[in-house]
Amino acid sequence: MDRSNLPVILNFDNAIGDIGPATTIELGDWQERIRFGCSLETLQKLNNLLHEIMPPEYGSVLLGSGDYHHLSWPLIERKKAQGPLQIIVFDNHPDNMRFPLGVHCGSWVRKVALLPYVSHVHVLGISSQDISWRGAFENYLWPLLRGKLTYWCMDVDVRWASLLGLQKSFRCFADPDNLIKTFLNELKLQPTYLSIDKDALSEKVVKTNWDQGRMLEQHLSQVIGALRGYIIGSDITGDVSVWHYSTWWKKTLSGLDGQTEIPEALLQQWQRQQNELNRRLLQEIAAATII
Repeated sequence: MDRSNLPVILNFDNAIGDIGPATTIELGDWQERIRFGCSLETLQKLNNLLHEIMPPEYGSVLLGSGDYHHLSWPLIERKKAQGPLQIIVFDNHPDNMRFPLGVHCGSWVRKVALLPYVSHVHVLGISSQDISWRGAFENYLWPLLRGKLTYWCMDVDVRWASLLGLQKSFRCFADPDNLIKTFLNELKLQPTYLSIDKDALSEKVVKTNWDQGRMLEQHLSQVIGALRGYIIGSDITGDVSVWHYSTWWKKTLSGLDGQTEIPEALLQQWQRQQNELNRRLLQEIAAATII
């Protein structure tokens, strides 16, 4: 593999395992500070470190657990010279939720939508009730109102959105086949950053430590294939690991999100399945990425 396309593992949680040739950056000492969420100051400190030690050119970045998805924000910022960019995110959640303590794995999309060189953010595969009427005002509405963000969703009642004039930002489908078909028909081919959180996938494909959606591996492959020659950067998250928080608010919020203990034997089985999927996705993304 060309070194300019060599994957990078940001190893916070030892979730990823052997994926073949890769640059591994050991960040276990940062796990408690970064996992789930952190202050903007802490994120900037980590970002400064990554600027020093990450190679100048690299392929997909593997983040480990979906609890680290907010690191997509600084990774996207590293690509600003290649803008304007569209951002395509596979996720079972909008990741556009309010969070007053800095940024966390469910609020980073709003930060990215604010970037002037980002033309649009598409979040594909949402079936979480985070976008139902019960969670309506937990969502940041500005990027939706401005037409900078689109939710591509299933299985959620989002009729509330039309009451606020947001109907164009909510694309609802009965199943993932129709969702992907429509998205590909409307896809604009332009420089694209791709972020995959595997919780968008059905539990029949892999298991994560978050509630999961209905996408299949073929749906990811269809989008990656359609973007061949247009991907300028990518990351993969949604691997599974266990961590016991010492920070009180992280312990509380992770408990509310229903994250429970995973037996060791089951954890290893899930990680093997994740590893096999990562290898396949990395190969497909590498073939679609601009060198």
